[in-house]
Amino acid sequence: MRAQRAGWAELDQEQRDLLTALGIEADQELVAARQAAAAKPKASRADRFAQGVAALAQFVDREQHLRVPRPHKEPLEAVEAGPGGEELVVVSHFALGTWLNNQKARRAKLTPGQLAQLAEHGVEWA
Repeated sequence: MRAQRAGWAELDQEQRDLLTALGIEADQELVAARQAAAAKPKASRADRFAQGVAALAQFVDREQHLRVPRPHKEPLEAVEAGPGGEELVVVSHFALGTWLNNQKARRAKLTPGQLAQLAEHGVEWA
């Protein structure tokens, strides 16, 4: 039922009428959240890897070690264009611990360039 309420706009009018007859209405908060998520730009794998390397570099510079706890989220600042064209500094929290664990698990699939980027920051897996 939650999916129908959140995806109200995607339902056919006949489907909406049937749900309304059952007493089910659109959940405006869920609809707004779904629209906001759809409006977010999707990051490519290369962009996501670059974010991970930047977060790792920031962590290593600050902490002076590579022991990143699995639940650690590293705050990253990015400059984005605002609605009026002005520059906004947006802070996102990158799941660095999870990302680093995933890179280790998938290290056989990383390119030599990606492995070199990680090695620049002291990451070496046997």
